[in-house]
Amino acid sequence: MTPLPSAPRICMKCKESPAVLVIRLGDPFCRSCFREYFVHKFRAMLGKNRVIFPGEKVLLALSGGPASSAMLRQVQEGLRRETAKKLRFIPGVIYVDEGAVCGQSAEQREQTLAAVEAIMRATGFPFHLAHLEQAFELPSSILHRTHLILHVARTQGYSKVMMGDSCTRVAVKLFINLALGRGAFLAMDTGFLDTRHGDVAVVRPMREYTAKEIAFYNHFFDVPTVTTPALRPKRREKPSIHGVVEKFLLGLQVEFPSSISTVYRTGEKLSPAPAEGSPGSELCLLCLCALDTLTEEELALEPTLILDEEAAGSKAALVPLLCYSCPATLSLLQGPLDTLPPYVRSEAQHRLHRAEMTQQMEGVLLENGDKEPGKS
Repeated sequence: MTPLPSAPRICMKCKESPAVLVIRLGDPFCRSCFREYFVHKFRAMLGKNRVIFPGEKVLLALSGGPASSAMLRQVQEGLRRETAKKLRFIPGVIYVDEGAVCGQSAEQREQTLAAVEAIMRATGFPFHLAHLEQAFELPSSILHRTHLILHVARTQGYSKVMMGDSCTRVAVKLFINLALGRGAFLAMDTGFLDTRHGDVAVVRPMREYTAKEIAFYNHFFDVPTVTTPALRPKRREKPSIHGVVEKFLLGLQVEFPSSISTVYRTGEKLSPAPAEGSPGSELCLLCLCALDTLTEEELALEPTLILDEEAAGSKAALVPLLCYSCPATLSLLQGPLDTLPPYVRSEAQHRLHRAEMTQQMEGVLLENGDKEPGKS
């Protein structure tokens, strides 16, 4: 999508007003028709999937960035009385302050929080402010207080969480997951609906909008955003996989404008069934996807975990509790396992203890079987 050249063109929809932008390769839109197109796409995404019901409480995750801010505006527009096909769920908004890990000073964090709070307060929706460091204070149950946003959703009675992942973000995440060995969980990590967390589902209603569509919408209709610094890689002298993949895909999009949509459409064909696992199946300790290592190949995982000598024993013990991709995350942990959130350590201890008891019982049964009469 690019600004129009000097020669005026007519809107392809109303065929009357002069176009102000071109979507994709040859779809000129005027300002009014572009707004209608943008709004319709949001409603169509919710209507097509039909997972949010009238009266349901939905928590909107606002990062302050372009996509989540546009999502918030769409919900505001959809709840107005004069709106046709009015949205009927009950929204709330949450913002998680990540300034502690982004290098922001206390003054910068206060300024950002004030700006975000002003945006949320102006909506008239209930809103919640949280700080990333509060994740270390969550109750000790990995399967029922998964992370900060879901914890707030559960305690405040929300059954759905809306994330602002755009089409561009989804396409980049697809490539990143493949590079990180998370191919089995692509559908859960990038699909419209993510049900891995049980009673609170995650939905991504912005996943058909490109980053440029969102940027033009926010510009034309004065959608307020708040710029916050991104998380920096651990080793600044080397780019992260996330940065390399994003740079590659966005560069490809410049040369071949259908690249993002092609990757996105390919991801649409993925089924979430393999990642959900069967009832009662073990879930990864960190990402909560079904374990994909319960095969003969799991023996190859332990050598891939780079450990220092002091922490080798304790970290290696957790490898059987992780999916194929997450041991790499564990290997980046500096210091002892005590630096992990309490709810992660608690769940790990519970699973390891259960596995030890199961092994002891099997040993007792085997020993008793060997002593049965008539057996040598």
